[in-house]
Amino acid sequence: MDIQVQNLHKSYQNQHVLKGINLSVKTGEIVGLLGPNGAGKSTLMKILTGFTTADEGEVHVIDKNINTDKLNIQKQLGYLPEQNPLYDEMYVREFLKFNANIFKINNQRIKEVIKLTQLTPEANKKIHQLSKGYKQRVGIAAALLHDPKILILDEPTTGLDPNQLVEIRALIKKISIDKTIILSTHIMQEVEAICNRVVIIKKGEIVKDQSLTDLQQSSNQQIIDVEFNTEIEISQLKDLNHLIDVKPQNKNHYYLVFDTIEDQRSQVFDYAAEHNLKILNMTAINQSLEDLFHELTS
Repeated sequence: MDIQVQNLHKSYQNQHVLKGINLSVKTGEIVGLLGPNGAGKSTLMKILTGFTTADEGEVHVIDKNINTDKLNIQKQLGYLPEQNPLYDEMYVREFLKFNANIFKINNQRIKEVIKLTQLTPEANKKIHQLSKGYKQRVGIAAALLHDPKILILDEPTTGLDPNQLVEIRALIKKISIDKTIILSTHIMQEVEAICNRVVIIKKGEIVKDQSLTDLQQSSNQQIIDVEFNTEIEISQLKDLNHLIDVKPQNKNHYYLVFDTIEDQRSQVFDYAAEHNLKILNMTAINQSLEDLFHELTS
């Protein structure tokens, strides 16, 4: 295991932020850390990187205890905090060299990281001249300089436009080939595109920890997307077995939510026949990660 967390607790001014977190991350995993604001994601990341200490519990990173061997752990960690700590008046190459000197890294590695993060066209600009997307690249480049085994990224795509999102997503996927990554984000599409495992935190507790594939398939609900030939009263659908919600999409078009994973299309077909309705279109759709997130955290 690259990361092992046991019974982690943390409080700030009598507010219990983390409540007995247990988490293991295997080498090579890309873990999406999800949760609403205030759930404790950033606090957990700060503890994993040694920037904050826990009140109770143990953290082992690459078989070392964070409390007794923090410096050696940090040599194997790359960390991009939510507030990207950049010196705006420094040139990109100058900033990376400044960081490289801390780890006694040679100029060749700086060149490699600039190329890897596609910063070459911007390397001789001052950081304040860069777009938000390129500033995030600089932050990721700084985190990669010492070639860490583990990369921890806290909201790396916040505030980016759609094109920048695609670019940073591609960059993270590229560098994930030989690294363990924990990625905190509010953007579900990022998790679905990048991660192979999802950990959801609510009020300082882990409420779900599953592979992305299993999580998407584990919902106990089914949604039927159906379009009738005429508009109907929602109350007329109340006799459908297992129906728990009706979400009108537009005229004649509805999402029918059932509290069972069994296919309900035959039941909807029979209902339409009994009520002299024609079905123009009917599809069973999978519940999205966003739906699952709301279900678990609301």
